[in-house]
Amino acid sequence: MRLGVIGYGFRISLMIREMEAFAPGLHVAAVTDVEPDQVRHRMGSVAAAKWAPRFYERADEMLEREQLDAVLIGTRCSLHAEMAVKVLSRGIPLFLEKPVATQMAEWSSLYEAACQSASQVVVSFPLRMSGIVQLVKEIVDSGKIGTVEHVQALNNVPYGGVYFHDWYRDERETGGLFLQKATHDFDYIHHIIGGTPVRIGAMTSKRVFRGNKPAGLRCFECGEAYCAERVSAKEPGSDSDIQDYCCFAQDTGNEDSGSALLMYDSGMHVSYSQNFFARRGAARRGARLLGYKGTLEFDFYTQTIHVDLHHTPQVETYRLEAKGRHFGGDAAIAGHFVERLTGRAAAGPDLEAGLRSALICLKARESAEANAFQEIEPVIVAANEEPAPS
Repeated sequence: MRLGVIGYGFRISLMIREMEAFAPGLHVAAVTDVEPDQVRHRMGSVAAAKWAPRFYERADEMLEREQLDAVLIGTRCSLHAEMAVKVLSRGIPLFLEKPVATQMAEWSSLYEAACQSASQVVVSFPLRMSGIVQLVKEIVDSGKIGTVEHVQALNNVPYGGVYFHDWYRDERETGGLFLQKATHDFDYIHHIIGGTPVRIGAMTSKRVFRGNKPAGLRCFECGEAYCAERVSAKEPGSDSDIQDYCCFAQDTGNEDSGSALLMYDSGMHVSYSQNFFARRGAARRGARLLGYKGTLEFDFYTQTIHVDLHHTPQVETYRLEAKGRHFGGDAAIAGHFVERLTGRAAAGPDLEAGLRSALICLKARESAEANAFQEIEPVIVAANEEPAPS
């Protein structure tokens, strides 16, 4: 399995390690990246020597010269759509990090390319692949709580400082935090309940991570005696993937909380809220799904599911064990991608799912900026509809 990688960042390096567990013969044959030395460091000396990948400065050159079984895109978010269009035009299987686009113009270009491409695509939505979401979907599909008529979802992010310390603090790169976090949540919710999202209203605020510290200030330069958001000193020249820009500086971007109301074509709606300053035991991520027969509530951090049956004195509790990143979802989606390449898996989080979730988030951002509800167009990528393997 010869892989090409466009943007060999920290996240995609982790996914390649996960994929190796399912495909020991995996071979990173070529890499497009502006920092080849850092790529070699991320690979490790053993892998770099074993693979001996060819390096390219331009993705087009790599795609033209190499015979690749698949391409993985792990660039910064603002380049995801542009690079994906290049891969789709060549019909090569693709693993694409989320969000699939950060601007509407990029989204439109990617949607058009998707409708014309025969590429198999897996979008990195590991939460929907986690064991807890799979079990939730199984319970909902069984009809135990009835048709889902209302969803209350939340994400209290305990590691939110990364979106203000690191390169994520640049809104030109991230597109805002609906696209960084809510894109996962909207995807797993849609995976569970199905239907068609048609309208969204949203708002954001920035109340905590703002201030008058100098632009570009680093933690190791700051004289603050105590700061709850201080990260370990990062000396100049360090090759750590963790940045330490000040969360309270004048150039800190991104909202630090956001909420949305998402309406589906059935009339059912989802309420969703996220914030980035909850810490420690306040961490929560999950949802409450209500039907006429019962209510199901689950939380990723505690790995628990509670089902309250409305018309009997009965409560069901499920406790799971999840190992690995994204509550076991990273390993699951890595295995799914390998199986897709070998024809042993049905469709999962495909490009249609990535486009739908990104569109919801883009419309949420527009709604917050315009202070008005936004309509959401249906997303159907006919070219990527594939039958399940027999």
